[in-house]
Amino acid sequence: MSDVIALDPYRPYPDCYDELVDAHGNARPQALAITRFIMQNSADELAARQAELDRTISSMGVSFTVYSDSQNIDRAWPLDVVPRTIAASDWERTSDGLKQRLQALNLFIDDLYNEQKVLKDGIVPKELVLNSKNFLAPCQGFQPAYGVWANICGTDLVRDGEGRFLVLEDNLRVPSGVSYMLENRTVMKRVFPELFAETTIGPVDEYPVRLWDMLASLSPRDDVTPRIVVLTPGIYNSAYFEHSFLAQQMGCLLVENHDLYVEDDKVFVKTLRGPEQVDVIYRRIDDTFIDPKVFRKDSALGVPGLIGAWRAGNVAIANAPGSGVADDKVIYAFVPSIIRYYLKQDPLIENVPTFLCMDEKERDHVLANLDKLVVKPANESGGYGILIGPRATEEERARCAAAIRENPRNFIAQPTLNLSTAPTLCEEGVLEPRHLDLRPFILQGEKLYCTNGGLSRVALRRGSLVVNSSQGGGSKDTWIINHGS
Repeated sequence: MSDVIALDPYRPYPDCYDELVDAHGNARPQALAITRFIMQNSADELAARQAELDRTISSMGVSFTVYSDSQNIDRAWPLDVVPRTIAASDWERTSDGLKQRLQALNLFIDDLYNEQKVLKDGIVPKELVLNSKNFLAPCQGFQPAYGVWANICGTDLVRDGEGRFLVLEDNLRVPSGVSYMLENRTVMKRVFPELFAETTIGPVDEYPVRLWDMLASLSPRDDVTPRIVVLTPGIYNSAYFEHSFLAQQMGCLLVENHDLYVEDDKVFVKTLRGPEQVDVIYRRIDDTFIDPKVFRKDSALGVPGLIGAWRAGNVAIANAPGSGVADDKVIYAFVPSIIRYYLKQDPLIENVPTFLCMDEKERDHVLANLDKLVVKPANESGGYGILIGPRATEEERARCAAAIRENPRNFIAQPTLNLSTAPTLCEEGVLEPRHLDLRPFILQGEKLYCTNGGLSRVALRRGSLVVNSSQGGGSKDTWIINHGS
């Protein structure tokens, strides 16, 4: 059997690593099955599979919410019919690197809220942490189970021109997207049953069980089956589909704040059988909205007294309040040093080169090269507030420069990378390269776990680097292929 299949007339972008084919247009070993399917079937067949895929997503009710003009618009989840393939041998080291990173970040957070050795030793600037809006003083002195604060992490990865995975950012507060990873796989199995039959593809459907096991390991009561709930802000939240999906998959209650109350430093959920004590809360609301008695007094989403119950050790919260201090894009720049400091190891995955605008010399470089860099605010998410210098107007760059000068602590900048691409079926019925990233999900409680691949997000517009679904991006199922088996 030939190991080389030419995919003609598909043309990858120059200087970009393409996930499906090499620079000569030949299929990569892990992509042989999908490439053969494309070669052996007409464009009409591929379009028919895409139509079947779209119908399936619609019938399953897989949607996401876009905030636009003060309105919430539900849209069908955009999934491209051509999967992304990654070699299992390549993924193994990446998975190890993601686990290494989360271990180090949790040691860092635990240290910050206790001894602060990392600050005293000058590994991370003291003022950077203590002035962070995500460093929550009421969390000081607490030690969650296993010393782990961020139990669920979604780390964004990209590939550079050589195909190396690099970490783009860490999402440690309430990372979203795992439900779409699971639904993508369900849909693709229905649309491509023959490819799943003939190819060894790493499974992802064990995630809900792994998540439940991790959450259960945090329970303060070991003599009962833990009562675990998923705390959502409600139906108007853009990630509500995911909240309800995960609760359903784990067999847990999906609750809002009015379903819970605190008494004698214990949390109870109202049920038809009467109040039941809650052991673990998988919270999907931001830190400062959790408890209006401790943080934002105007929060209509939190549960009064929840932090007291947490500090008393009667309930576990995942991710723990205060874990967002490491979900700061300025802290991100120090993660390689944090790994070396706590684990005495070199990072298995490198960061994207990063300039800190709080440093005068680096800030001057950023301001002089705004037309070449990507500038990010330290604590935004969802792609909001990002300036992609080469694609921005003079007016947009001027506004960004003014914002940097006003609050340099709040910005970092990175080179504009040639993100890797993968063939994507376009409206014209042809395959064209589109840039993409990858968000794997890593769990840490009693044990460490990393998903097989993750959610691949793809920019649907030609040349665009914006992959967020809220900004018009789509997704691909991610296949970890053991082509040696």
